[in-house]
Amino acid sequence: MTAEPISEPTPQWPVPPREGWTVDDLHTLPGLPPHTELIDGSLVFASPQRDFHSIVIDLLMTGLRRTAPTELRVRREMTVVIDRRNGPEPDVSVVRKEAIKSRTQTFFPVADVFLAVEVVSPDSESRDRDTKPHKYAAAGIPHFWLVEMAGGDPVVQVYELGKASGTYALTGIHHDHLKINVPFDIDIDLTAIDEL
Repeated sequence: MTAEPISEPTPQWPVPPREGWTVDDLHTLPGLPPHTELIDGSLVFASPQRDFHSIVIDLLMTGLRRTAPTELRVRREMTVVIDRRNGPEPDVSVVRKEAIKSRTQTFFPVADVFLAVEVVSPDSESRDRDTKPHKYAAAGIPHFWLVEMAGGDPVVQVYELGKASGTYALTGIHHDHLKINVPFDIDIDLTAIDEL
């Protein structure tokens, strides 16, 4: 007597519509993995986070919440609806206080986003460095930060949207200490990552 091989269930991946997915689909499709993004009508699934990614988000969240003006709120990993085919999920967002409608909301309209932060991961390098910053700038998000790992430590590249150009301009690269006064007074000791 021979044993039948045990077959593992095959995942049932959603089949995209001909014209691609929309943000409505992103919010209503059952069974999507956490942190699924919508980029140009395509669903993008995130790989598991590395420890660096998680603790950098925590470090920035703490620093931003400590210094943000009362009319702003800091959130992590929330969808930002740019248009009907784009709903990226910045690692950290600073949004206008009025954008907070309820504790059950799952996204923010792009017009309410003041700062978007992306922490680069190996599986999302191109999206974090190229695709998302271009989309954030075109949508009018005034400030953008890109965080990379250098020797295990965070390096924060700070960008500001040029009103005339409609693109981001680099205003500083911060290795050990992020001390700036635009978009508001921010003082974050990046070496504190070793204490987390």
